[in-house]
Amino acid sequence: MNDIGAFIKQKRSESHITQEEFALKSGLGLRFVRELEQGKKTVRLDKVNQALSMFGFTVGPVPVSKDNL
Repeated sequence: MNDIGAFIKQKRSESHITQEEFALKSGLGLRFVRELEQGKKTVRLDKVNQALSMFGFTVGPVPVSKDNL
């Protein structure tokens, strides 16, 4: 989840919007946005997709290398 949180934070920063503005525009709670960007491991996937959709992305299956197992 750290990668997704870092991605959201980077995209949000590139868009020059605060966490508060992002939460308001995306319809998410500020607490969720903060926890997502901080890499909280237990977040709701539907809300992650809601955040990602602000930048035209969605969560999808990614192959895992055998080195990561």
